[in-house]
Amino acid sequence: MTTVQSPDTTTRYPEAAILADEHVPAVHIWRDFAATPAQLVRAHTDPDLFARWIGPDSLTTRIDEWSCRTNGAYRYVSTRGDEEYAFRGTFPLVTEDKIVQTFTWEGMPEAIALETLTFEDLGDGRTRLHAFSLCDSFEGRDAMLASGMETGVHEGYAKLDRMLAGGTS
Repeated sequence: MTTVQSPDTTTRYPEAAILADEHVPAVHIWRDFAATPAQLVRAHTDPDLFARWIGPDSLTTRIDEWSCRTNGAYRYVSTRGDEEYAFRGTFPLVTEDKIVQTFTWEGMPEAIALETLTFEDLGDGRTRLHAFSLCDSFEGRDAMLASGMETGVHEGYAKLDRMLAGGTS
């Protein structure tokens, strides 16, 4: 693991770059999208759109609660056959270019992450998403990384790319 510094805007991220910080229990994810910031924010805030792209291809997601606004809350369940994975949290802040949320997998309710998503306009219809997840402990962070998160991020973002290219957001 290496110390993480924010990349400059000349570095491109057509695939997600996922880095764990060695000094704090945090994970950074950078990914560029062929979309405007408004399109990308909508894909994260509209429950129908969110459910279509979140997670690996092998999972289907249903939204149980979704109030993506400042001081709102959410709960969604991803399923694969008889398996269910429920996630919940709050939205302390939602703006035009930033979403701050808590994130908890209900299978490990003591491991709560504080996540900040920022949407940076790169020009030419491209936007950089930077997701910063501050976990409650190094053990919680390492469990998140070991959970298959990387596959889910890559497959989910590929679905998001296809959805954005289809003009559905």
